[in-house]
Amino acid sequence: MRPTVFHPIHREGWPFIAIFAVATIILGTIHGVLGFVGVVLTAWCAYFFRDPVRVTPMRAGLVVSPADGVVVSLGPTVPPAELGLGDQPLPCVAVFMNVFDVHVNRAPVTGRIRHMAYRPGRFFNASLDKASEHNERNGLVFDLPDGRAIGVVQIAGLVARRIVWWVGTGDAMTSGSRFGMIRFGSRVDVYLPQGVVPQVCIGQRAIAGETVLADLQSGEAQRPGFAS
Repeated sequence: MRPTVFHPIHREGWPFIAIFAVATIILGTIHGVLGFVGVVLTAWCAYFFRDPVRVTPMRAGLVVSPADGVVVSLGPTVPPAELGLGDQPLPCVAVFMNVFDVHVNRAPVTGRIRHMAYRPGRFFNASLDKASEHNERNGLVFDLPDGRAIGVVQIAGLVARRIVWWVGTGDAMTSGSRFGMIRFGSRVDVYLPQGVVPQVCIGQRAIAGETVLADLQSGEAQRPGFAS
């Protein structure tokens, strides 16, 4: 797609942008420099809540990234107990979003939401391993047509203080469709079915709704890669 600077702004962002704008006006009456700082922060707020159009590959079996950001961990991980996915380690891909990434989260697969579970918690840096266990989080389990399931966990971070979602148990989702967001820096973990091999590498940048994390129909080995 042709890159563009201007993207639609998600409705979740308008109240925050309005607050920043009003604060900018007030600061501008106090001092011009403060007003300039307010303008920069207001522009950043609008940028943070952007909601660009994405083109999702729709072939059956593809698992796409639910978040923009960097893949920070791969490997077998025991899913949170509240997901109900058992106590055995599952292949897990963790994508970390910084404050400059798009924060609208998208469904990784086409399926029905079997279960949702919110758990309050702490606010460690979301790039740390302990964030998956201790931080505030919201989990969703997607049932697939073949009987398997995918777990997705939104995790609040050091700056993030609010996880929001716009779906509920029983909702049918299409791969790439929007289901929620996390405000101001966060992480999303994707728990794959047993035996599925991730097709991304640590350090790789993922695009929500577009980057393929795994192929449920493929027996391909994990791809090697390195940051450069």
